[in-house]
Amino acid sequence: MAGNFLPAAKLTASGRPVLDSGEVECSLLSTVDLHSEDLLAFPLLKSGLLILTTHRLLWLSSDSNTPTAVYIPLSTIQHIFSTKKSIKSMFHSPRVRFQVSTTPEGHVSEKGLKSLVITLILRGKTDIDSFLGKFWDAWRGRAWETSGSATESGPGSGSREGSESLALKVPVVGVSGILRKEQEMWESTDKSLQDAFQDLNALMSKAKEMVVLAERMRLKLLSGSNNQTSETNDDDMGTKEEMQDWLLSVGIASPVTKESAGALYHQQLSRQLADFVKKPLERAGGMINLIDIYCLFNRARGTELISPDDLRQACSLWEKFDTPVMLRKFDSGVMVIQNKTHSDDEVFSRIRSLVLKPDALRTGISASDAAMTLGVAPAMAKEYLLAAEGKGFLCRDVSSDGFRFYINLFPEISPDDRYFVKDHGIYSMWISAVSFRLAFFTDYKEVGKSIFWTMTVDFMENKLPSGCQIYSEAYKIPELFFFL
Repeated sequence: MAGNFLPAAKLTASGRPVLDSGEVECSLLSTVDLHSEDLLAFPLLKSGLLILTTHRLLWLSSDSNTPTAVYIPLSTIQHIFSTKKSIKSMFHSPRVRFQVSTTPEGHVSEKGLKSLVITLILRGKTDIDSFLGKFWDAWRGRAWETSGSATESGPGSGSREGSESLALKVPVVGVSGILRKEQEMWESTDKSLQDAFQDLNALMSKAKEMVVLAERMRLKLLSGSNNQTSETNDDDMGTKEEMQDWLLSVGIASPVTKESAGALYHQQLSRQLADFVKKPLERAGGMINLIDIYCLFNRARGTELISPDDLRQACSLWEKFDTPVMLRKFDSGVMVIQNKTHSDDEVFSRIRSLVLKPDALRTGISASDAAMTLGVAPAMAKEYLLAAEGKGFLCRDVSSDGFRFYINLFPEISPDDRYFVKDHGIYSMWISAVSFRLAFFTDYKEVGKSIFWTMTVDFMENKLPSGCQIYSEAYKIPELFFFL
């Protein structure tokens, strides 16, 4: 129904509006009604989120079951009415009225020949004067028309400087001379400040242009990578990936701030963070450390930095929203962000394949070995290995050199006959892997079996503590390690 009068707004996967090029959020208000008293057919939009940007006025419904997102271009607004202070206004919610151009059918359009008055009812706790001031500034700024060109000094600046240079120098004498010297110093300081602010404004405008240009280049590279043929060589692919990584570091064009979002700061920060982590998660294999995201997110926000508490609170709000990512905490206390579609079973399968290799059967694997196989950081690989140990897939050796993980051989023991060891399966693979280290024995398989049986008896009788290291007392062979 609202689409018949107001254009629909695009939303991200987390429910945030997709902003146009150069568009920046100015203010966010909750529980806002939007309707028109002039047109009875105009829908009544109740208790939604109102987002004021430099280009549009967006309204998002709070009902997740039937999401509605519409917007009013600021270019269609013809007039903003001032609020009337009266005794009656003290007993009802503040209202903001503005006039927009519409088509004869009532659809809001910049080229409309008719007009319509729309009313915003602010039911939440907000400063009506502050919002109205930002509304006026955004409308008068007409950012949708400006090209963001750098501020240039006026044409008369050169002649003014020339006339000043030709002015007669009055000698500094007495009190009047000291005052004149002070006046000249203040004028020089004021001119320097004006020049500095002009340079700063030029830098900011150029920075906006560079962000827009970088975003266009990134989208072009992405579209080109989707359409490229199999004949593209590896060097070209590497160059494109490096270029995409560089362009991703240009930052977030409109970061959520406490000033613009107010009481909705953590809610909107949570949604923006859910959209931001999508690409880092794809590059990290579906899971990334919370500390890494903190660094990447703050780098993208530029000067609008957030605290670790803000980040953790934003992540904890994902449970309330329908976002494709989630916050996970390992038993060790390490917190990570992962996709909801991420499966540990697939990771455990790759770890199992790694520890069954001949070298791994003899010496085990470290977190660095697993990190190279899984394509993740060593800290994350260690958490995966500890999780696999908790599932009973691996056993661990703790020594001065760190952790080393081995395949768990205890499932090979038969509960009915603990002295019976299978001649096939994982145990047989382990015997074959360590056989060359025991070549000086007459029958190395029997030696291995006797050691394994001795360890099994002690394990069944609870004589072996967790994490212990088993040696052969007869031959002192440190290569035969079993760990709980």
